[in-house]
Amino acid sequence: MDKLSVMHAFRRIVERGSFARAAEDLGVSPALLSREIKLLEESLGTTLLTRTTRSMSLTDAGRLYYDEATGILDAVTTFETRIRDGAGAVRGHLKVNASSSFGQTVIAPILPGFLDAYPDLRLTLSMDDRVVDMVEGGFDVSIRIRAALPDSALVARKLGTMRQQIFAAPAYLERAGMPLAPQEIARHRVIGFLLAGHLTSWELHGPSGSQTVELDPPVRVGNSLVLRDLLIAGQGIGTLPDFISREPEARGDLVRVLPDWELPAPEIFAVTASRLGMDAKVTAFLDHLRSALNA
Repeated sequence: MDKLSVMHAFRRIVERGSFARAAEDLGVSPALLSREIKLLEESLGTTLLTRTTRSMSLTDAGRLYYDEATGILDAVTTFETRIRDGAGAVRGHLKVNASSSFGQTVIAPILPGFLDAYPDLRLTLSMDDRVVDMVEGGFDVSIRIRAALPDSALVARKLGTMRQQIFAAPAYLERAGMPLAPQEIARHRVIGFLLAGHLTSWELHGPSGSQTVELDPPVRVGNSLVLRDLLIAGQGIGTLPDFISREPEARGDLVRVLPDWELPAPEIFAVTASRLGMDAKVTAFLDHLRSALNA
């Protein structure tokens, strides 16, 4: 027995003063309503309504049940209204997880405008270069950069595509020479990214198709920003995502190596734990993030 449904039906019967009128309002048959109320009375062990062919009245127990049921139903209606109204409001506590490099170079610059737009919002931004368990960590959304995400209970929404290209500082290239073909990379001092799938093997795509370069980087770091700084300091050749390389390349601190060749482009995903859709605070955050990625 659906207790809330039966409460609602009982309330309608009392307020309409008739099984027939209540049944018409609810879109069911009078016989079904009568059977439901009989089951309710049997479950309570008491009579709620006394009926004759001409009239219907509440017993003392029926009056008590009506009053309490009305209070419960009104409370449920109020609660549901508050939830619906709140679902469209950007408030509460938003917990975001991202890699250190993406968090510092892409997310951090948009935070002042985002927080100004939603002053009632509390924000926690956690930055970790390794994939964390977002459910265990209580995160609303995690930004992950991968070629593909494994099937799981999590829900991934694509935000964009990240290009990965090869860079070095002008000073390094003056000293070591500019590679003219992919296989020449192996003769250079390569700085590798520990957490990348291409640490020791670069699959490069260019005008003549694909070539794989096998490497043994003498320097390996677990943070893209550290890798960028080492490249700028002239320590070798390495790959960088476009959101990190854009500014130092524009300043001339880094130059493209083999500009016609690049690594496969992974996707930028927003990962959430719910298949029921995103709430307003997550939607607002991802809208700001999409704007930054498309700028």
